[in-house]
Amino acid sequence: MSQDEIRSIITIALMAAFADGMKDEHERAAVKQLAEALDADGSLNLAALYRDVLVARPDLATVAGALQSAASRQLAYEMAAGVCDADGVQGPAEREFLARLAAVLGLGAAQAGAISAEADAIAAAAAAPEVVPPAAAAAASTAPGTGTLSQAEMDKLILDAAITNAALELLPESLSSLAIIPLQIRLVYRIGRSYGYEMDRGHAKDFLATLGVGLTSQYLEQAGRKLLGGLLGSIAGGLGRGLGKQAASSGMSFATTYALGRVAERYYAGGRTLDAQALKSTFTGLLEEARIIAPRYREEIVARSRGIDTRQLTAMIGKF
Repeated sequence: MSQDEIRSIITIALMAAFADGMKDEHERAAVKQLAEALDADGSLNLAALYRDVLVARPDLATVAGALQSAASRQLAYEMAAGVCDADGVQGPAEREFLARLAAVLGLGAAQAGAISAEADAIAAAAAAPEVVPPAAAAAASTAPGTGTLSQAEMDKLILDAAITNAALELLPESLSSLAIIPLQIRLVYRIGRSYGYEMDRGHAKDFLATLGVGLTSQYLEQAGRKLLGGLLGSIAGGLGRGLGKQAASSGMSFATTYALGRVAERYYAGGRTLDAQALKSTFTGLLEEARIIAPRYREEIVARSRGIDTRQLTAMIGKF
């Protein structure tokens, strides 16, 4: 894939991020920092692309015109759909943007609709109700702050989520990265619920936002690393030569998820007494620790990635 095509795909992804106005200043700042960080050598001038999308609002048809192959056009649409669903199922403005994008890319209604529906289903899986056996439900009826999981069970829950999310980042399908966010939301949900707190998707999203974990920016980062690393869309149904390089970067997904689980554990076990500043400080420290331990689990991450059926991402999220 040429640099012009990569630049075009990232521009379209940024345009998708701003399709709904993106009023969250923290998320906008995170996307800006991401554009600069992804382009470390300055060859793509992503910082300028960010400014152009935000201020100049480039013509969508002109941007899409740089995509010469059917594969690159489909990949651009998949990434845009993932961006639109990163913070929840698509709203009216995002659906309108995706419809315009499909038209300029020359994608048929059936093809575009299937991609968009899959992205919506993955995003919606974060809010799917957990099926709890009656005995487990009775055990969970405990005073807030009293855990229903042993420490070993909690450790396994958090580590399993971190390994799974790192494995998802190794996969060449762009929407596999979108599944990382619902799994993080469900992790917070399960931890809070295990300590006796009533939980829903909105509460879990707010918790991530308090820590500074952006949803749109996180998906853009994961998909952007895949794209620039040559893994995204390059191998159908398997892992290839880009795996070694990508395995190192997937440690970021491991670290974010692991630190998120650990800080959630402390927050709910402590009766939700930590304020926003203490939560952010704790998360930052845990994130550094998680980055150090991530390489220990590299073989498990790669093995997990080989066992994930990307056709069953929604079901996988629902079972977590």
